[in-house]
Amino acid sequence: MQATTSVQLQRDCAAVQIPAGTAVTLSAGTTVDITQTLGGSYTVHAPGGLFRIAPQDADALGLERPAETTAGAGAVDERLVWDTLRTCFDPEIPLNIVDLGLVYGMQLAKLPDGNARVDVKMTLTAPGCGMGPAIAGDAQVKLLSLSGVADAHVEIVWEPQWHHSMITPEGRKVLGLD
Repeated sequence: MQATTSVQLQRDCAAVQIPAGTAVTLSAGTTVDITQTLGGSYTVHAPGGLFRIAPQDADALGLERPAETTAGAGAVDERLVWDTLRTCFDPEIPLNIVDLGLVYGMQLAKLPDGNARVDVKMTLTAPGCGMGPAIAGDAQVKLLSLSGVADAHVEIVWEPQWHHSMITPEGRKVLGLD
């Protein structure tokens, strides 16, 4: 588990309230506790609850924006897509969406221009989670940043319903479930 760090916001900052998924602005000078820094985004505890702050707003936390990681030139392959999906995290759980068992399927299709389209079907740990669009959007942005990916679509599905038994063995180790 990561240590919690307290900081004061250096400027007004866009955030998404967890788990509702409501867009809010946290005011400059607000003290927040950074509780998770995985996948380039930040989960903070502030007055009013938990919030997700996007990588481009790292400077509001007094941090450097994470370096963008994109693949080198060449064809995208399934391994690279899965590795990229492993950089996407649920803001409340310190585990990537693949090892959490949220990704139900991925298809990589070649387009006529030589680039690729990626289609992902994923779910959430709970149907009422408002963070779905933020998590799916994070995955889509990261997939589109890959060299050779011209189109990416991340669909949230509810069947089968997620269950903790879907967590991979690697994920169970990270969460201390084994």
